[in-house]
Amino acid sequence: MASTSSFHASIAVPHRSRTGSERTSLGACCSARIDSQFAPVTLKCGRTGGGRRAGSAVVVKAVVAVEDYVSGASSLGEITKGDFPILDQEVHGYKLVYLDNAATSQKPASVLKALRDYYEGYNANVHRGVHALSAKATDEYELARKKVADFINSPSDRDVVFTRNASEAINLVAYTWGLTNLKEGDEIVLSVAEHHSNLVPWQLVSQKTGAVLRFVDLTSEETLDLEQLKGLLNERTKLVSTFHVSNVLGCINPIADIVEWAHAVGAKVLVDACQSVPHMAVDVQALGADFLVASSHKMCGPTGMGFLWGKSEILESMPPFLGGGEMIVDVFLDRSTYASPPSRFEAGTPAIGEAIGLGAAVDYLNRIGMDRIHEYEVLPLNI
Repeated sequence: MASTSSFHASIAVPHRSRTGSERTSLGACCSARIDSQFAPVTLKCGRTGGGRRAGSAVVVKAVVAVEDYVSGASSLGEITKGDFPILDQEVHGYKLVYLDNAATSQKPASVLKALRDYYEGYNANVHRGVHALSAKATDEYELARKKVADFINSPSDRDVVFTRNASEAINLVAYTWGLTNLKEGDEIVLSVAEHHSNLVPWQLVSQKTGAVLRFVDLTSEETLDLEQLKGLLNERTKLVSTFHVSNVLGCINPIADIVEWAHAVGAKVLVDACQSVPHMAVDVQALGADFLVASSHKMCGPTGMGFLWGKSEILESMPPFLGGGEMIVDVFLDRSTYASPPSRFEAGTPAIGEAIGLGAAVDYLNRIGMDRIHEYEVLPLNI
């Protein structure tokens, strides 16, 4: 008999809409409260937070057999719940089950151990020393980069740039590729449902370059209006920048299709994958996009760490984002020569422990399996 205690659950089930986008039945922002073995489940879905549109909340009730849910999930919850030390507490008299993962995820013990091992065992700077601690720190830091590259099926780990978060990764592209390639009259296509991090940088670049922002609306089903998107694309379009998965609307954009349409007019594509990388298998080669960004803290990794993936030939063409140590080859009083990517975009001492922690988070997700995670997350509405 499965245990039946009160808990909260995030529910999101994708299906194909008339427009070709995928979306969840109730949205990835939904939460469920279950208080008994067979009980009404109150699903609350709101369209607020994270820099998205504000809107009214919707409350839906359903009856779910909790025992079937737990057993049907192949006991994934039972297997993993002990991995997160923070969950060993009660909040308001209930055993804590944390599901605000769209904002930030909790950290499994293996990630906390990786951070502790670095700071207690081999804390040193990377790429700068020949002593034992520095060599080990450098090896582990670069191993984390390779783990991320493999996780998203990058052709090379040199195409992965570590950043503070996805916001910085988008700004990096905006202020290097954007300022170099955009001019007055060029067009940048965004959706009206983008996170502020994928809107404000392009507003700033637009003001500096004279490029024009074009916006794709949503359909009545709250998915991207793909017909409108195709209609906006023309020879002036230089970039399409959009989310892969929305944590507010619950829709999954057909990125491979969007890339095909954008590339047909010569435009580049940037994908905000913050909400897809932690919840499903993401393959940058299959998607075909030119840039992809994500944040560590949403995928069971530490805060203060994210990454930019870019096609190697595009990264090679981009100027530095920040100046300082590590991103140079030679420095003279009147000039400097710059390192190749990714070092070119990683000025100064990086967040070494956080990168290593991200590598441990990738290991953790891989041990479970991304397909299994996705199946578990969509299971409740398949009951």
